[in-house]
Amino acid sequence: MPPRLRPIRVALLAVPEVTSSTLYGFHDTLLAVHRDWRMLHGAEPGESPFRTEVLSLDGRPFRAANGVRIHPDGAMSDAPVPDVVCITDIAVPPGHVLDTAYRPAVDWIRHCHDSGAMVACACSGAVLLAETGLLEDQDATSHWAYCDWLSRRYPGTRWHPERGLLVAGPDRRILMSGSGVAWHMLVLALIARYAGPEAAMQVARINLLDMHAASPVAYASLTRGGRAADPLVARCQAWAAEHYPEDAPVTRMVALSGLPERTFKRRFRAATGMGPLEYVHMLRLEEAKQLLETSDLPVDEIAAQVGYRDPGFFSRLFRRQVSLSPAQYRRRFGALSRQLQQVTGAG
Repeated sequence: MPPRLRPIRVALLAVPEVTSSTLYGFHDTLLAVHRDWRMLHGAEPGESPFRTEVLSLDGRPFRAANGVRIHPDGAMSDAPVPDVVCITDIAVPPGHVLDTAYRPAVDWIRHCHDSGAMVACACSGAVLLAETGLLEDQDATSHWAYCDWLSRRYPGTRWHPERGLLVAGPDRRILMSGSGVAWHMLVLALIARYAGPEAAMQVARINLLDMHAASPVAYASLTRGGRAADPLVARCQAWAAEHYPEDAPVTRMVALSGLPERTFKRRFRAATGMGPLEYVHMLRLEEAKQLLETSDLPVDEIAAQVGYRDPGFFSRLFRRQVSLSPAQYRRRFGALSRQLQQVTGAG
């Protein structure tokens, strides 16, 4: 990759709901390029090709979502168009509609992209990016907890909760990362794009960042979302939470509802976004995940405990929903569970 004649200007967007760990995680990782690897190998540290600026709506200090005081470098309206705009995250619950106070940020992001900037968006930052209209008729990703709501609010966008990293836009100037700590994948992708894959790999190896981590879906809670507002459906959900291993659970819920079967299924889907059998599968698989994390029970026995007589069917369903086989899930998350138990004194 030929050297650039000027630094790559990266604007880190600081809105009140930003989390400082992600905002400054971007800052620290980008500025480590060409510096830390050489330092650790006894060479003279180089200078990062990136120059970061933390920009807010008005440039004044504020407290972020986690209470940390943020001191922006300036206001977005006063800054020249950067090479990259980073929406690091936005700590609002799924379903939260941004108020008009965000309109200047939405317009500024759109203006920067229209002027040639790349827009990089991590995790829940998609809530803000989607408001710009730049994702219309595009593939996109976000944290698994947000994608269902985003799909309903922005049906013209194809949402992929299983994607950890995604490039979008006709000229590939939208870069998005998905769930949880996948923001580090976004930073590595930015480094690879502007400083080269070798520089990105050096940063990854220093910071133990895994570009081949499990799909974000493996981390997701399958039973996300609360009780339905429909009291009849909520009563059936409560029953299912206690009786999901039983045979014919949907038939039992239909009887509990007192409705004709077709009416019940239609009402259940309208209230929860899924059919009653799909809902039972989600309950069963979530319990199976817990058993895989915390016990040494054989997979066949776990399948039986959560309600599956055919362990082969259970394994196929688990892989389809979680993106890992039960054995792979146990290897990845069982070890983590044991480590957490040890450090908390629970193991």
